[in-house]
Amino acid sequence: MLDTTPLTSAVDHFADRLRAAPQSRLQRGAAAEALALARELSLRAQRLEDPEAAPREMPDAGMFAAADQITVAARDLALVLKDEGQLAEAVTLVAEAQNRAGV
Repeated sequence: MLDTTPLTSAVDHFADRLRAAPQSRLQRGAAAEALALARELSLRAQRLEDPEAAPREMPDAGMFAAADQITVAARDLALVLKDEGQLAEAVTLVAEAQNRAGV
């Protein structure tokens, strides 16, 4: 079984930073960046789980839900990752999104 701790740790850190961020930072793009990450992680999980199914887009639940959305999407992806390469890509996506979000 693949150890997905690096992914869950990176996402937990990003989510904690989002929860601690002031509303003004979330409004200036941090929440949008988190939603984009959540959607990408969700899309990857869906493609791995059922490549034949049409993917569903994660809805925008508002800036205060962004931390929860990345957490849920990452946990879903962690359940279906098949190899270290996919894990490394996901961890990189999280780090890049957090950097762009500025939190």
